[in-house]
Amino acid sequence: MIPFNHKLPALEVVESKIYTRETLLKPMIMWRFFGKKLVFTNGCFDIIHRGHIDYLAKASDLGDAMVVAINSDASVKRQGKGVSRPLQDEKTRAMILASLHFVSAVIIFDEDTPKDLIEFIKPDVLVKGADYNADEKDPSSKKYIVGSDLVRSNGGEVKTLEYLSGFSTTSIEQKIKGS
Repeated sequence: MIPFNHKLPALEVVESKIYTRETLLKPMIMWRFFGKKLVFTNGCFDIIHRGHIDYLAKASDLGDAMVVAINSDASVKRQGKGVSRPLQDEKTRAMILASLHFVSAVIIFDEDTPKDLIEFIKPDVLVKGADYNADEKDPSSKKYIVGSDLVRSNGGEVKTLEYLSGFSTTSIEQKIKGS
């Protein structure tokens, strides 16, 4: 029996929120068993800034548990965000996101898109930034949200959230460089 005043070390709690596909299965089953509404979002989340916090907090409010999928270092490189990106490695980015109380789970994916992961997780709500269009049906459009068709076919919702103006990793990187 755990003593009344026992508390898990904070780092252990943070690390326990970083999953692989295999280890994510158990919490997903529990969330579903208890009728939790599962939110999914994804991105690079290179240098966490106020815009990320605003977006992630609002996304988490759309359900009861939120999975944040982050691009692996190799996946970020393939996106062509620049030779210096990602600025922080995938394990660091995962740890930072897992430390946020409103993030239930973090998973790193190596594919170019999270389509397979979305199909595996079957979220109730798929969230992206408003630079995408939740109503776009053409997968070749830059506004199309990957996995939106899968989420809708499972009875889920696809939502977009406005970004907080003036905050981006690119602008922070330029500021550091003195550009």
